[in-house]
Amino acid sequence: MPISIMSIPVLQDNYVWVLHDTTGEKTAVIDPGDAAPVRQFLDAAGWSLDLILVTHHHHDHVNGVADLHSHYGAQVVAPAAEASQIGRIDIPVHDGDRVPFGGEEILTIATPGHTAGEVSYYLPHPAALFCGDTLFSLGCGRLFEGSPKDMFHSLARFRELPDETLVCCGHEYTESNARFALTVAPENHSLRLRAEEVRKLRQQGKPTVPSTLRSERLCNPFIRADSAEQLGQLRALKDRF
Repeated sequence: MPISIMSIPVLQDNYVWVLHDTTGEKTAVIDPGDAAPVRQFLDAAGWSLDLILVTHHHHDHVNGVADLHSHYGAQVVAPAAEASQIGRIDIPVHDGDRVPFGGEEILTIATPGHTAGEVSYYLPHPAALFCGDTLFSLGCGRLFEGSPKDMFHSLARFRELPDETLVCCGHEYTESNARFALTVAPENHSLRLRAEEVRKLRQQGKPTVPSTLRSERLCNPFIRADSAEQLGQLRALKDRF
């Protein structure tokens, strides 16, 4: 594939995702919560930075934006609905907008719930979903600004995407999510296998993401919820877990 996908662990448990177009030598990052590790990564690779994509306004996803923009002159893409909270935005995006990158177009999907204006970004080739704090492996984001109905409909937006889509979420929460998921769906064989896989990966100090939408559809109790009411009940239980 001409576009490669990598991750940079930052802060306590965040991931900054990196897209590199090997044909046109263009580079993008998603949700840089800390500039220093990103600059170190790019310098080691010998790459500049062309695009910064932001899913939502929380500080652990945007704190590195100003520094990276100043250092590289990269354009900042972020949800128009959260412009006042994010600050500098060169390309404000709405649901359905497409952002050119590396001969592809990255699709913006409105996914409110965690925050009121959060968006996710879908890259078709290779199929990858950069979903911030909306969808996690085996979980979903806390409902800080939205409702269970908002999150239910946001997760439903991902149903049209292919099974093989990589789920590139914002945090390494999978091990905790697995422990909770097993309390609400202990009979789910696929979930039990995934939980064991996650346990082994974390024992080895390895990341558990990206997962795939196929795996989440089989294992994740939030994306498998039948209604907003059920999702809300699950989220309330997880908040107290």
